[in-house]
Amino acid sequence: MAGVAGRLARRWCSGLLRSPTQVPALGLHARSPAMRTSQKDFNSAVNQVKLLKEDPGTEVKLKLYALYKQATEGPCNVPKPGMLDFINKTKWDAWNALGSLSKEAARQKYVDLVSSLSASSESPSPEAPAADRKQPEGDSLVVTSGDGITTIRLNRPSKKNALTTQMYRDIIAALQAASKDESVITVLTGTGDYYCSGNDLTNFTHLPAGGPEEMARSAEVLLRDFVDCVIDFPKPLVAVVNGPAVGISVTILGLFDAVYATDRAAEMLLFGKKLTAQEACAQGLVTEVFPDGTFQKEVWARLKAYSKLPPNAMRISKQIIRNREKEKLHAVNAEESSVLRERWLSDECVNAIASFLSRKAKL
Repeated sequence: MAGVAGRLARRWCSGLLRSPTQVPALGLHARSPAMRTSQKDFNSAVNQVKLLKEDPGTEVKLKLYALYKQATEGPCNVPKPGMLDFINKTKWDAWNALGSLSKEAARQKYVDLVSSLSASSESPSPEAPAADRKQPEGDSLVVTSGDGITTIRLNRPSKKNALTTQMYRDIIAALQAASKDESVITVLTGTGDYYCSGNDLTNFTHLPAGGPEEMARSAEVLLRDFVDCVIDFPKPLVAVVNGPAVGISVTILGLFDAVYATDRAAEMLLFGKKLTAQEACAQGLVTEVFPDGTFQKEVWARLKAYSKLPPNAMRISKQIIRNREKEKLHAVNAEESSVLRERWLSDECVNAIASFLSRKAKL
């Protein structure tokens, strides 16, 4: 595999491609017949891809890959990869979706797409107010301390703070460090409009040498360690749910000592049912709901007041409460993690993930 296709494949396999969620679809602008793309224009666009300042996201990378293959090899005529080969199957679906598009038309679309990416990455719209511009994403987890509070902030706003495998490890490390620092309470929250959208499904596409079975075993251990770390955390642990929450970010809320949510939060639960923050509060999953307009001000004022309370007294109070249920919580966590390992290897899960990735890959 040569050129950009080879680079995309290597980056994908090395884990640099991220969740396909929340990437806006970019239009493929048609050129007039008089502006036919030359091979030189196409080669220039291939080189431009290397110079992009920002990661355009998985959906756009799939488009680039598919158009490159169509422009250089024509319509897809290679066998469809197996269902468990998530990465190559998704790429095959993207290429195959182009149908009988000619090489010349594919070159034009490729050049137009790269041109639009280059233009958007070079300069943000000067008319856009600073508050409306995307917050830059560096580390996917930001940990800060001050006023007696350690804050662990999920920092992938463009991916709705979806959790990568590395983020699980980083959160465990952050909780372990916070358990020993001088802060009184610890807060978990999200950057941007979302609290957390659950697991980044591309976690399941990075297969180790041992294949799906090894991946599932590793994921089971990591998930169990993550939840155990929350169960064992010795200080008051507070979730500041600043927006919608999905999946595991909801199911572990019962392990927090307090959960404060904005009234615009919606949690995705069993059977895809959305539970509003007020409904979650009525069922005991959320401690208190605040108006979105004053959410940050009210919650952080309260947390700062709590941080002035006697730290040892709060540790001891939590220890007394949690010790009564800790053994049972660990047992349930181990059982659930084992069941999830089996489910991750099931045809039902494999088909669901493949369907999701294929749907995102369509042009």
